[in-house]
Amino acid sequence: MFDLDLWREIFQSINKNRTRSLLSGFTVAFAILLFAVLFGLANGLQNTFSEAFNDDANNSIMIYSGMTTKANKGLQAGRRIQFKNEDYEYVKDEFKDKVQFITSRVYRNVTATFRNEKNSYSVRAVHPDHQYLEMTIIDQGRYINEMDVKEHTKVVVIGRLVEEDLFLKTTALGKYINLDGIPYKVVGIFSDDGGDNEERLIYMPISTAQRLYGNTDYVDQINLTYNPEMDYDQAIAFGRTLTNKMKNRFDVAETDQRAIRIQNMAEGTKAVGQMTTALGFIIFVIGFGTLIAGVVGISNIMIFIVKERTKEIGIRKALGATPRSIVSIILIESILITAIAGYVGLLLGVGILELAAPTLETYFIKDPSVQPSLIIAATITLILAGAIAGYLPAKKASQIKPIVALRDD
Repeated sequence: MFDLDLWREIFQSINKNRTRSLLSGFTVAFAILLFAVLFGLANGLQNTFSEAFNDDANNSIMIYSGMTTKANKGLQAGRRIQFKNEDYEYVKDEFKDKVQFITSRVYRNVTATFRNEKNSYSVRAVHPDHQYLEMTIIDQGRYINEMDVKEHTKVVVIGRLVEEDLFLKTTALGKYINLDGIPYKVVGIFSDDGGDNEERLIYMPISTAQRLYGNTDYVDQINLTYNPEMDYDQAIAFGRTLTNKMKNRFDVAETDQRAIRIQNMAEGTKAVGQMTTALGFIIFVIGFGTLIAGVVGISNIMIFIVKERTKEIGIRKALGATPRSIVSIILIESILITAIAGYVGLLLGVGILELAAPTLETYFIKDPSVQPSLIIAATITLILAGAIAGYLPAKKASQIKPIVALRDD
């Protein structure tokens, strides 16, 4: 049942002792503010790392070819390593148990036209699995399929911004786009979380590009994703095995770092994971230390408050107040101040993060934010600490005799 007199007494006590109440509130508000800012910055860094890899599969491995820098097995340095379809098939068959998706890539720059509109774009000629490596989102139509590759069909899948550039208010799906004088049917339109550059690409079947642009079986790059059941160490070991196998296949020296290069996302992801874990631990320790400081601060203040109000407690007891009612008044006052101050600290912390967000992006901290549940839990921790810290001395003070309390100096 709501006791109006009790709450009137509590607010009168707070108003009478403004400095004490403000000091108690400041301790809690500052602890929550600092806690919110620290965890917000940590989340901002994690958002930056996540965004950096959000448009590619996290378990991808990219195999690049280059020029040899060292002689090996009687072969001179300076050889150009050229991948072919047979190398793609070799990797696909040799590591079929460890490969999830695999594709080759052929790159080409083209001039695309539709009616009176013209622009230059990059073309990636790929296999169907490429969709899953690049995490391409099909908005309309379909992606390249195995039949397209087998039949060398003249079809393309264009990015959302390519459609906007060339087709204006007309949908591109089902229409023909001219690439360097060759018409291709648009069978799909895609979007990509990687940004504008990724959405200004054109995909076509790799066999079509090989036949029409050079009539060769050359490929520029081989990309794959490893079995997601592998952990980071297994994936890194697989990448090293793959590197050695490819170097042996092309008679490249083991110490030659440029002829065949492999970029294994597992290495970067593991490093980022270790860094974010270490950062999270550091933030946790600092945040926990901040809460401990807040707990100590509110505890000391509560002990002082009870000591200061000993005479008041004696008067209340002399007038017939029960020990329970005395303890209740002190605890409710403590919880009220802590709750309000915690909420103010939360608002200030979130406000600082919001105001600083544009500046923080310069330092690779994107969308710094903190989960309300985490801050609420921290505030409840301080409330409980304040309640416990106030309860023990309040309980002790409520049990002393009124005459003793009134003589207290």
